[in-house]
Amino acid sequence: MTLKRIFLGILTAIAIALVGLSLLASWNEPQIQSRLELYQTNLLLHASEWLGENNSSSNLTSARNSIVGSEPVNTALTQYQEARASTRKTLATTTAQFKQLQAPTASGSVDVAPQKLSLAQSKALEESLQNLSGLQSELDLRVGILQVSSGKTNQALKTWQDLVDRDDTQINAVTAAETAEVLIGIWSNPAQLLPDAESRIQKSLDGWFRYRALAQLYNLQERSKELLSLQLAEQVMAEQAVEKLAIVIGIPGIGLCIGTVLLVGLTVQWLLQRKQLDTASSGPLLARNAGLTWDVPWDGEIVWQVLVVGFFFVGQILIPYLLLPVSLAVLKLNPASFDPRSKAFYIFATYLLLSAGGLSVLYFSVRSFLPLPEGWFRINWRGNWFFWGLGGYFVALPLVVLVSLINQQFWQGQGGSNPILPIVLDGRDGMALAVFFGTAAIAAPVFEEIVFRGFLLPSLTRYLPVWGAIGASALLFAVAHLNVSEVLPLATLGAVLGFVYTRSRNLLAPMLLHSLWNSGTLLSLFLLGSGAS
Repeated sequence: MTLKRIFLGILTAIAIALVGLSLLASWNEPQIQSRLELYQTNLLLHASEWLGENNSSSNLTSARNSIVGSEPVNTALTQYQEARASTRKTLATTTAQFKQLQAPTASGSVDVAPQKLSLAQSKALEESLQNLSGLQSELDLRVGILQVSSGKTNQALKTWQDLVDRDDTQINAVTAAETAEVLIGIWSNPAQLLPDAESRIQKSLDGWFRYRALAQLYNLQERSKELLSLQLAEQVMAEQAVEKLAIVIGIPGIGLCIGTVLLVGLTVQWLLQRKQLDTASSGPLLARNAGLTWDVPWDGEIVWQVLVVGFFFVGQILIPYLLLPVSLAVLKLNPASFDPRSKAFYIFATYLLLSAGGLSVLYFSVRSFLPLPEGWFRINWRGNWFFWGLGGYFVALPLVVLVSLINQQFWQGQGGSNPILPIVLDGRDGMALAVFFGTAAIAAPVFEEIVFRGFLLPSLTRYLPVWGAIGASALLFAVAHLNVSEVLPLATLGAVLGFVYTRSRNLLAPMLLHSLWNSGTLLSLFLLGSGAS
């Protein structure tokens, strides 16, 4: 065994350990999907307040009626109660894990057996407990407002009182218990108004929930001018919510329909024409180029080297754990203190650095094989790549949605998500969102498609059939995102990306598909997040 292979073996072991720890760490983290559902519910609550005007668009009114439904508050209450129950369950599980970690052995010393979590994991558990506790308190506040809005005042008062009895969680420098006391006061009979009630509501509640609490407070204080101003502002917000929901629900719905029709049509075409030759110019679309393979001039060691050194060592160890910390220390910068815009530029610069490192390793690994055989890393602005990319996007929608729905039943809102997504969801800065778009919709598709579809997939065809190479590269693509709950949906997306590339033989096609997918996600996050204001 050569020294190079020994080195690669060591790096492989480290990479597997890091990936395993990252996947394990994401196990108890909440999925972004759970938050998305609540953000969409918040928009629905805003939309339910829209009264419409004589000059309002009839289409907008129809959209409002079809989207909101007949009992939006009760529907929202059910969703928030389910979210609260899930949070409580996760909190109980995490608390038990943390107590088990802290429990002494029979000899009185802390158990340091290999199966015990490390100190870093213990801190992560403690932080997770704090976040879950804060989330539970926030959900209790909102569940109470939904209960009182649906006529269940006594249940709401009990919900808030239970929160007061147990909680001191800080929400924007105001404890959740203090906010609960304000809500108890304004919905009690007789009312008991605290002197700083308005400021507490403004600081700890947002969106529709803030509107409902302030409306109740202004009613009790007989502040008709402020109440009218609040109601007018809510009407503006409500109309905007209807428009946003029409986009968030309508556009993906249309895409799902188009994708389903395409998928069925292509499948029928394949069944009817599958006996024809699978060449580039004849036969069903699903079989185009299916029999064509790449001439792979390198062996598996080069593939191993690019993945382990370029993607994992440089991208997951060298840059994030050495170069970035040293650079930040020299510049005296702390990313935790960055505002949204600075954080967006930091993430963008970091991703460019990771991409440059990975692509550099790829280049130097295959440099000795230049010029490469025909078909490698092919980017051709002519041809039908646009239709392959766009069609692949539509076909991916129903497939990924179906897998995600099944996946959700298993993970029940846990398993982690891309850390960028919550930042986008909570972001309000236009420049920051534009930078995030550049990262997710341009930089990521270019880099990841070059590595996973341009290099990895064709390289694997030296040892696997094309369909096997598509599956293997899709699985590695999913695992590389380091969130255990997203492995199946991302593997499905990766398989569609690989299929589109093998049929189009043009990297522009999967790049377009990838960009459309990430762009749609960012647009939905932006629209849903804006409903919390």
